[in-house]
Amino acid sequence: MELITNNHVQFSRLRRLRSKKKVRVLFQETEIKLSDLILPIFVEEDLNHMAPISTMPGIFRIPEKLLSYEIEKYVKSGICSIIVFGISHHLDNEGSNTWNSNSIISRALRICKNVAPEIVLISDMCFCAYTTHGHCGVLDKKNVNNDQTILNLERQAIILASSGADFLAPSASMDGQVQAIRFALDRSGFYETGIISYSTKFKSALYGPFREATYSNLTENRSTYQINPMNRREAIRESLIDVEEGADALIVKPASNFLDIIRDIRERVYLPLIGYQVSGEYSMIKFASKAGAIEEKKIIRESLGSIKRAGADAIITYFALEVAKNSLL
Repeated sequence: MELITNNHVQFSRLRRLRSKKKVRVLFQETEIKLSDLILPIFVEEDLNHMAPISTMPGIFRIPEKLLSYEIEKYVKSGICSIIVFGISHHLDNEGSNTWNSNSIISRALRICKNVAPEIVLISDMCFCAYTTHGHCGVLDKKNVNNDQTILNLERQAIILASSGADFLAPSASMDGQVQAIRFALDRSGFYETGIISYSTKFKSALYGPFREATYSNLTENRSTYQINPMNRREAIRESLIDVEEGADALIVKPASNFLDIIRDIRERVYLPLIGYQVSGEYSMIKFASKAGAIEEKKIIRESLGSIKRAGADAIITYFALEVAKNSLL
């Protein structure tokens, strides 16, 4: 049957570029590699077994004594980068255990570096899992004291760098934290230790499973230091400030609800940009898949692809090991 069209009207046959698999592969614009993915891990002290996290199916708190085995497993599966979160049982108002050279995070970093010196080792920097109140810094009455928290971040930075971290990822959302950490590292001779800043971190409802994973004691919100999800200009400004303060790379957290912000920042900066697919994003996919609402393998690839397409160079994701094991990319 001949298609009758107006000779003066042209239309494009885009389906030529989708005609068969190899054509589609040839012209695919966005590629995701396993090396683009950063695996977050939780290491808990005084734990005797792998402890499943009920709100994050397939994710575990790792006991210190099994960490070497887990790291070896990651390396064999092809994981190139990890970000480590320590779960301490020594809490106080300031989170002082974070600048103890024998803290769980310090011990975990040393184990990781010893077992897999070639892996990119990132240490999260915060206080929420080390404070009795669950806030990301020193609580002064009902407010987090910005400048005192920065002093404590400097102390923490030196300990984490000396424990073997290649990069520090400050997530406390304190004003001036990147500059202070950079100065502290340089003063102590850690010129090669980089800073991957949670430069644009929103006060999101998607952190719930993470807080369960780390036994967060938070009873109030973090709206005085994390970004309002409705604020685009402020979100961009936060990242631009961290560039000026000396960050080596930036993180937008969460990723999926803020793809526009990833694109905004990508168009304005030349530093590496990372999207964090947070615990809530992970768990929504897991629970929806379990309910039969979506096909898990396809949505994993699609969700990671959308973050990469928006402009992220790398992605922190709890799916990293699953992707590696099942060749989902």
